[in-house]
Amino acid sequence: MTPLSKSRVTRVRLARISAVLCATCLSYASPPIFGQTSGAQALSTTEQKIRDYVRKHEAEQIAFLERAVNISSGTFNLAGVRGVGRLFEPEFSSLGFQTQWIALPDAVGRAGHLFAERKGRRGKRLLLIGHLDTVFEGESERFVRLDTLAAGAGSADMKGGDVVVLYALKALESVGALDGTRIVVAFMGDEEDAGPLHLVSRQPLIDVAKRSDVALAFEEDAGKGTVARRGFSGWQLVVTGRQAHSSGIFSPGSSYGAIYEAARILNTFREHLSNQQYLTFNPAVIVGGTDVTYDSSKISGTAAGKDNIIAPKVYARGDLRFISQDQLLKAREAMRAIVADHLPGTTASITFEDGNPAMPPTKGNLALLALEDSVSRALGQGPVEALDPGRRGGGDISYVSDYLDALDGLGVKGKGSHTPDERVDLRSIGPATERAALLIYRLTHQR
Repeated sequence: MTPLSKSRVTRVRLARISAVLCATCLSYASPPIFGQTSGAQALSTTEQKIRDYVRKHEAEQIAFLERAVNISSGTFNLAGVRGVGRLFEPEFSSLGFQTQWIALPDAVGRAGHLFAERKGRRGKRLLLIGHLDTVFEGESERFVRLDTLAAGAGSADMKGGDVVVLYALKALESVGALDGTRIVVAFMGDEEDAGPLHLVSRQPLIDVAKRSDVALAFEEDAGKGTVARRGFSGWQLVVTGRQAHSSGIFSPGSSYGAIYEAARILNTFREHLSNQQYLTFNPAVIVGGTDVTYDSSKISGTAAGKDNIIAPKVYARGDLRFISQDQLLKAREAMRAIVADHLPGTTASITFEDGNPAMPPTKGNLALLALEDSVSRALGQGPVEALDPGRRGGGDISYVSDYLDALDGLGVKGKGSHTPDERVDLRSIGPATERAALLIYRLTHQR
């Protein structure tokens, strides 16, 4: 087969792959809008008492959030993460939950998780997901009130969500509504950086999900309900070319060099795959030249070369984000085909690393959103619509969404998450807790 005919065959393959990817993404064309859900179910007398408890204890709840934020708990501060767990553990115990600190193997390098469980026979089996770790920590990241906002590491993401879980359950306990319920609270210790052994760390969460019916996660409230989240995967590209004098770079039988081949590959990724909804791929780092070093564990490297030498080596690395496993696999297939269509005198290979799985939209997830919408309307907080999955990255709930119905974004409102300027909107804590309490109540008291 001549190089020209090979190129034509490859273009046909790429066209077919792109067509399949487009068809796959049509299923996720536009997030459904839930402004026209069924009429809100009015608050019962018991639900009014639950709501009133939340309102009465708002100052106490904010004070508890301050205590949690003031325990530094960056993911790699193992003692700090455990310290936040110790703060919450007696609170859940007082509500009748059996608590357990789940330690992880030393090789994982993470603190572990706090699980709390009530075993009963009433209603849906619920899994409530939060996390104890933060991105930043230190004395400058302590809780500081700023009028209707408060600063501090994890104030919104997601110690704010954790206290929503706790005080929603306290409100339910105040009217005896926890009696007989089946609820597991899973506060993970490494959501912000689960590391390469993330599947080991997530196994306890997956095990609990397999014996639950519904997962509710309390990441930040983005103004709409999260029924789908994109997953992410890593990729690494290695390109080689024949080192030679630069004067022969376009000559027959000579090498185009590793840099031209890497540029061709990355640009062809963009040309063939960038129009797929919810599919993105970002080259994060690239090094190339004559003398190249690259450390994949640190995602860093060095490069040197000369103007008159055809570059023999390139390393590039990035991420790939997707809405479903099917979309991920088809994207990888297309990327491999692009990499395989080498320029003369070059070779290239691409490898992929599994990261956070996707949480695709399902009928069950949409039904949960409709229930949240009904609760929000009944509380006078207005309708809840579906959030565009493109606005949300990976999260712990994605690891379990294959096993049960799932809904995320039930936490507080904030801004500046994953930066030293993180803020929580204190006015959002009460409404988020009211919604969570009544959502849990209706799920556990459905007949």
